[in-house]
Amino acid sequence: MSNAMSIAVLTVSDSRTVATDTSGQFLVDSLAEAGHHLGARELVEDNIYKIRAVVSNWIADEQIEVVLITGGTGFTQRDTTPEAIVPLLHQEIAGYGELFRALSYKEIGASTVQSRAVGGLVNNTLVFCMPGSTGACRTAWNGIIKDQLDIDNKPCNFAELLKTASYSHGATSE
Repeated sequence: MSNAMSIAVLTVSDSRTVATDTSGQFLVDSLAEAGHHLGARELVEDNIYKIRAVVSNWIADEQIEVVLITGGTGFTQRDTTPEAIVPLLHQEIAGYGELFRALSYKEIGASTVQSRAVGGLVNNTLVFCMPGSTGACRTAWNGIIKDQLDIDNKPCNFAELLKTASYSHGATSE
């Protein structure tokens, strides 16, 4: 089994361009450094339906194994990433958001309560949503995601589940 995974990166922003997207670029650089492959990269405005359209295409693509989303997880009316993504998920990874906020608390204090980081599984694809700052992406990647995408991480990791087809494409928990 290969440890390399195909990962898509989506930046949700009303103000960034690909040239100014330091958070998305951090994720692209980090996944490559870890030996993974960039399967796709896009930047969309913070709009539930535009976010959902991009992610729906990626989760329908059997080549994409992981989707990393940066931005749109704050606590303003304009932040809609969780509302776009949660309805798509077959299973939510509750511990991801909890652990992100615990790690983030050490860096930014009580302001972390405004982060609505969320993760889950859908159609044999992992989805991780994180805040839009490069620091938050670094916290999520280094503190959680990188190890969970490493098939050699013990005692368990998500990569092993996906690579051994413990979850089948199109399966639901019903």
